[in-house]
Amino acid sequence: MMAEAGADGPRLAELLALGRRLWDELEASTEPSSGAVAVQEKVRQGLDALQQAAAMVAQLELFSENEELEEIASADLKFMLLPALQGALTLKQVDLSRRREHLESAREHFLHFLKLCKNYGLGSFQLPSSTSDEKEAGSPSAPQEPAQPNLVAMAMSRTAKIERYKQKKELENKLASISSSVESGTADEDQIREFYILQIQKWIGTSLEEIESIDQELVILRSRDAARQGSAGPRGPSRSARALMKPFILTRDAAQARVFGAGYPGLPTMTVDDWYEQRRRQGIDSQQGFGEPGSPPCSSPPVGASDEELQKQQKETEEEKDDEEALRKARDWDDWKDTHPRGYGNRHNMG
Repeated sequence: MMAEAGADGPRLAELLALGRRLWDELEASTEPSSGAVAVQEKVRQGLDALQQAAAMVAQLELFSENEELEEIASADLKFMLLPALQGALTLKQVDLSRRREHLESAREHFLHFLKLCKNYGLGSFQLPSSTSDEKEAGSPSAPQEPAQPNLVAMAMSRTAKIERYKQKKELENKLASISSSVESGTADEDQIREFYILQIQKWIGTSLEEIESIDQELVILRSRDAARQGSAGPRGPSRSARALMKPFILTRDAAQARVFGAGYPGLPTMTVDDWYEQRRRQGIDSQQGFGEPGSPPCSSPPVGASDEELQKQQKETEEEKDDEEALRKARDWDDWKDTHPRGYGNRHNMG
């Protein structure tokens, strides 16, 4: 069936021509940024035209899995490029918030084009895996051991890239020699058919390269999304939800509170008695790991204590005094070091 027969034919050809022209302009554009308004407007117009053309091709059923390449009219061969052009223009979109969506959409277009070419025997190549296969292989829910580098596969991939590059150069040279006669309208049926087949074969190489690049970027994006989901998983109660308690220094008595408080003006001090009283006012039961309710602080022996208890209290007081003296010396030493450089007063072994 010829696409240009009937009222729909010219309209379909015009849509394809518009999408192709906009693609060529974008490729030759000198705009400093692909995110420029004018650039993105051309991308949108081109995608709209190609989408309408693709819908018309599907309605006309131009291509079928049950026919051979020879059964397709020469004038209809150019419409096989529609999905490849759609994929190329989709990659021109620069919305970062939808980058993964655009990559997957472009990949589907390129894969559709490659399957169409494979069905008609255009070129010898291996079809890439589908998007669903890629998702299953890279799914974070099914972690896999890091694969060892397959040197044979890497060598084959490099060889395939070199071969595709050579074929691309040969196709470009052939297209250059035929395009002038096709565009001028002087080409015969065989030249027109060869021209479109060469274009299709050139886009086969481009599609394979684009899918390879897309797959590499998708791996990075999926890993990033999986890391974000993991970091946003269930956690414990937030800091604000927990009861906050201001830090303080707990001392045995008021004397020790004055000593510690003098060196830490920004940090309040509190004796054991004050701490128990504060907890009593807050309605906290002192039996929760803090002794019997109403029991006196451990630093003050009860009235009528024995000689042994009094001696113990006296020993604690002496230790506190020793602590105060050691603290004072340490502070004096810190003050001295602040005003005297290292090695001050050392005159040994100096000439």
